[in-house]
Amino acid sequence: MTRSQAVDPSVCGVTAAIAVIDGKWKTSLLWLLESGPHRPAELRRRLPGLSEKVLTQALREMASDGLVHREVHDVLPLKTVYSLTDFGRRLSVALGPVSDLGHERLDLLAAERAERPAS
Repeated sequence: MTRSQAVDPSVCGVTAAIAVIDGKWKTSLLWLLESGPHRPAELRRRLPGLSEKVLTQALREMASDGLVHREVHDVLPLKTVYSLTDFGRRLSVALGPVSDLGHERLDLLAAERAERPAS
């Protein structure tokens, strides 16, 4: 799936919505930003393994796609804060049931593993 599909009027609406959160970190960033505005360093601390370069790229793409708002405060050193836009909040709410299904699946898989005899 490509980000260009997020703006192609001939694609399925689900494809257009998924295209803006496609990637390893965007859903996690969306989830963290649900709790309120965060600075980039806070987001990196909360997501071990996420490099500064990848974080910057993901946040720029999410801002370009209308999911997050980037606010730069004119203080020294510069203070940048990211928050969800109305569209980002709506998408996050819409993903809630998908998250619930994911947790159900994980519970089922754990139960299946627990039922298997040890080899």
